[in-house]
Amino acid sequence: MMKNQFLSGMKAGMSIAIGYFPVALTFGLLAKTTGLSLIETTAMSLLVFAGASQYIALNLISFGVDPLLIVMNTFIVNIRHFLMTASLNEKMQSAPKWVKAIYAFFVTDESFSMLATRKENKISTSFAFGTLLIGYFSWVFFTIVGHIVGANLPQFLQAAMSIALYAMFVGLLVPSMKGNRKVVMLAGTAAFVHSLLYMTSLSTGWAILISTLFSAIFIEMIYSKHQKKHSFAFKEKEEAN
Repeated sequence: MMKNQFLSGMKAGMSIAIGYFPVALTFGLLAKTTGLSLIETTAMSLLVFAGASQYIALNLISFGVDPLLIVMNTFIVNIRHFLMTASLNEKMQSAPKWVKAIYAFFVTDESFSMLATRKENKISTSFAFGTLLIGYFSWVFFTIVGHIVGANLPQFLQAAMSIALYAMFVGLLVPSMKGNRKVVMLAGTAAFVHSLLYMTSLSTGWAILISTLFSAIFIEMIYSKHQKKHSFAFKEKEEAN
């Protein structure tokens, strides 16, 4: 029964594994052009397993940013995983805490969306492991392939690939901005603050960290205030009727 559930989970997660192919491949290639060894690149995908954070880390590494700042930036970018795993916990079948701690590590935006939208009232641990692990090993495998491919590219192409890192950030950002005013405001505010900090000669790591935190807090305060005002106006209208 557990084996069948695990295989079903792998089958369900196959689309995620396929989707990771181009992103992980590109990460491995860019890691090579950034100067990371195959072992370092593979270790990052094995131990971090967070696409956006790994790309940001590459950018910070290329600027020689202090490792502590890279860790802090990674934590801030991935802090949403606390909420995702807490939410997913309500849908999972009961299991020992150490088991939940293990599979929580493998949860990504894509696997969370897939598991959270399942029709079943409760999802078995075996099914979750199947879904999560196939995506994890796909990410690690294609990271390795990307690095090997990058190592065999001519030197001038390896140097030219550094621009692909910025293209990847744009590719990740633009789709999420469409029809979402909040994301546009977040991106715009962060970019503006980062530009101001850049002109003060603040280090790249601190500039990214501060602009990210300021943008998130500032925009959330605006939206919270707007929602409270809207809720208050609606309540007054209801009472008037």
